[in-house]
Amino acid sequence: MTDLTKLTLSEARDGLAEKDFSATELAQAHLDAIEAGNSNLNIYVLPTPDQTLAQAKVSDQRIAKGEAGRLEGLPLGIKDLFCTRGVRTTACSKILDDFKPTYESSVTQNLWNAGAVMLGKLNNDEFAMGSSNESSAFGPAVNPWRRAGSDDKLVPGGSSGGSAAAVAADLCLAATATDTGGSIRQPAALTGTVGVKPTYGRCSRFGIVAFASSLDQAGPITKTVRDGALMLKVMAGHDPKDSTSVDADVPDYEAGLGAGVKGLRVGVPKEYRIEGMSEEVAKLWEQGIAWLKDAGASIHDISLPHTKYALPAYYIIAPAEASSNLARYDGVRYGLRVPGKNLIDTYEETRSAGFGDEVKRRVLIGTYVLSAGYYDAYYLKAQKVRTLIKGDFDAAWETVDVVLTPTTPSPAFAIGEKSGDPLQMYLEDIFTVTVNMAGLPGISVPAGLSFEGTPLGLQLIGKPFDEATLLRAGQAIEDAAGRFPVPKRWWV
Repeated sequence: MTDLTKLTLSEARDGLAEKDFSATELAQAHLDAIEAGNSNLNIYVLPTPDQTLAQAKVSDQRIAKGEAGRLEGLPLGIKDLFCTRGVRTTACSKILDDFKPTYESSVTQNLWNAGAVMLGKLNNDEFAMGSSNESSAFGPAVNPWRRAGSDDKLVPGGSSGGSAAAVAADLCLAATATDTGGSIRQPAALTGTVGVKPTYGRCSRFGIVAFASSLDQAGPITKTVRDGALMLKVMAGHDPKDSTSVDADVPDYEAGLGAGVKGLRVGVPKEYRIEGMSEEVAKLWEQGIAWLKDAGASIHDISLPHTKYALPAYYIIAPAEASSNLARYDGVRYGLRVPGKNLIDTYEETRSAGFGDEVKRRVLIGTYVLSAGYYDAYYLKAQKVRTLIKGDFDAAWETVDVVLTPTTPSPAFAIGEKSGDPLQMYLEDIFTVTVNMAGLPGISVPAGLSFEGTPLGLQLIGKPFDEATLLRAGQAIEDAAGRFPVPKRWWV
């Protein structure tokens, strides 16, 4: 039998349908791979082997009866930001301690209803605050890719670094992730995987530990565009438990992938040609333009004039919302509690011990920009900039159907290389934050290798709730570029 962990999600689905192997065999193959490699990669912060095999056994029974769900028997990794009933959920922060939710996030419930199997909880930046997975209380996840001729451990990107690394290392068939300013697309680009950030409101936020509520959105990280389409169909949908969830039909994204891009209008924004962009990224962007043109799309130069204000505006709005959201972690109702001399002292001691440096930094920034005298100067102004950014895209949609840009300004860097310089780290999100600020869908597709032999991705941005067109365009890039599996399993 072939190595079952190397299958794509859709290949594994077809193999189970053909009874080439059982759900239990598929699950066990992944559990064995996690057992062999997780100590070197630090991807799973909590494997759940007993639950995995129990769910796989039920899937085998359903398949035998002809009652298979859309994702029946397919083993997935779950970012530790998604609440899982009875299974420790920490957002990779000390402050949540041994918190075991009594409820399930709507997105993961959708996956279990479709027959998916949980392999465990995946590493991420603490409260999803980071671009490298180095702020996790469990330590950094490690990218399975290495630079040519080097043993340096590379970051897998963030905040969904564990999700991207798990998919790239074949430690799950696909993974859930979240994206607040690029946290699905950036790690996907750095690990040679596909990351889909849906339109804001397409997937429910209920049961996902909040970072910045007006920006957070769940999505999948997968091995192929087809797998991303398969996952998104199940993850998405209206949820009355989330007031920002949109009541709109979810198309069969997989069915539309074969339509091609003939006649598609692709926008190329001049503002993304930033100073200091690496030569390899600029070259890859030109290659992507050529691929889409060859596939029948037309290319149009466009302008998104307020792009340069997106990053500073994002780093006002996101910390402001984080400051508000994280006020609930006070050591009283759940999670870590460090006793103090009085109630205020307990709050202070608990938050000081429980939050990491990056979370503290963002809470302080957020509290400052919301404070009296600074609210109008910073937060209100940032919200006005956000409206202008959305307006840029609204104008662009009159002449184009999708926008093509690089996903990241550079390839994966070594652990510790940028962690001492928050500004350098924040610049990792320069191409991705506009999508969240405007609430649009985006996808990162692996498109080539850097001079160092590590992956690079191209980003496509789409119209609101038009993920189907985005996935179709992503498929065209994947067809031209091919897939990028990790060349050597050094971690086992």
